[in-house]
Amino acid sequence: MIHPTAIVHEDAQIAAGVEIGPFAVIGANVRIGRGTWIGPHSVIEGWTEIGEDNRIFQFASVGADPQDLKFHGEKSWLRIGHRNRIREFVTLHRGTEGGGGETVIGDDNLFMAYCHVGHDCMVGNRVVMANCATLGGHVRVDDHAILGGLSAVHQFTRIGCHVMISGGSMVAQDIPPYTIAQGDRAKTVGINQIGLKRRQFSDELVRDIKQAYRLLFRSGLRQELALDRIAAELPDSPEIKVFTDFVRASERGVAR
Repeated sequence: MIHPTAIVHEDAQIAAGVEIGPFAVIGANVRIGRGTWIGPHSVIEGWTEIGEDNRIFQFASVGADPQDLKFHGEKSWLRIGHRNRIREFVTLHRGTEGGGGETVIGDDNLFMAYCHVGHDCMVGNRVVMANCATLGGHVRVDDHAILGGLSAVHQFTRIGCHVMISGGSMVAQDIPPYTIAQGDRAKTVGINQIGLKRRQFSDELVRDIKQAYRLLFRSGLRQELALDRIAAELPDSPEIKVFTDFVRASERGVAR
């Protein structure tokens, strides 16, 4: 159902079962999947693809031009998956030519009020961004991460899977998987033990992750030596490999 006061461009592709509320604006190059609900006064523009069963609340701005002085109107994309909840006044921007041309958001994420996802970001699945959490351009956030309210992530930074960022944190370096980070500038302070338990990580696996964390951050060893110790002393599990591969691949350096 499309409310009679909504403005929907004739070239927009709207699937069956989409509901568009009063005074919403939908641009020409927008595609919206089945079962998605668009709240009143929200604006969806640009080359934006939205999957199925999303809920986009009032006054959200989805698919606007990136906030990048190098952007000159070139074609770029915002691609959103399924079952996301995008709350009031959230801003999600398209990509830029210099960053790959697209911003990508996965499935089952929650963006609370006033969150911002900048150009060329990649957000995984089941991510929670609490009120006013902000991602600069080119940020990557992996699955199951939680960003506390009023936190901000510097451009080109990566947040690992199952990470917890405390409210008000300013993140300027990569945060490894399974950890908790807090402060200005944010530092890792331990592993996200409660989050891992909630996601059915076994006691043995949590113990191994905790030991890997201790070797990397608390042993006093140089990073390469700590990674060698982890490989030598801990089981060769996929979860430990995710942790060590993340650290080895970090370009900004991991927050300590």
